[in-house]
Amino acid sequence: MEKINKTNAARLLDRAKVAYELIPYTVDPDNLAAEHVAEELGEDISRVFKTLVLHGEKAGYFVCVIPGNMEVDLKKAAKAAGAKKAELIPMKELLPLTGYIRGGCSPIGMKKTFPTFFHTTATDDNIIYVSAGVRGLQLKLSPSSLIDYCHATIADIAVDK
Repeated sequence: MEKINKTNAARLLDRAKVAYELIPYTVDPDNLAAEHVAEELGEDISRVFKTLVLHGEKAGYFVCVIPGNMEVDLKKAAKAAGAKKAELIPMKELLPLTGYIRGGCSPIGMKKTFPTFFHTTATDDNIIYVSAGVRGLQLKLSPSSLIDYCHATIADIAVDK
């Protein structure tokens, strides 16, 4: 079996003694959608979460972690973050702000700690998947452990696609 190199996110979880599994998958550079990741993992799309970074008026930057089969509701997300309105950050700002690229953005180990919100469905199951911080690698772990680690809030921040 091929050795999987640990990412910074995995090392941070190790240090915090949070149990997880690293799950590799084949990356399609032309299709970074959560649906593709779920297919590659052989998992239900509702268990594969994507990490989005938003900027709220007066609230600043914040993170939304939502199921792959949903899209962020900007009004609900803004409300959760205490802002009047919010928008997704431009793609070119993602790497300098978080240290992560599109398709490999993890809620763990960003350059700075931002307020983080998980969609209400995150705790519907005993495991979820989030990016391990690089394309081609997911973290499989308990949602409650991850939410605790991120000091995150559970909120209604997404709608069905």
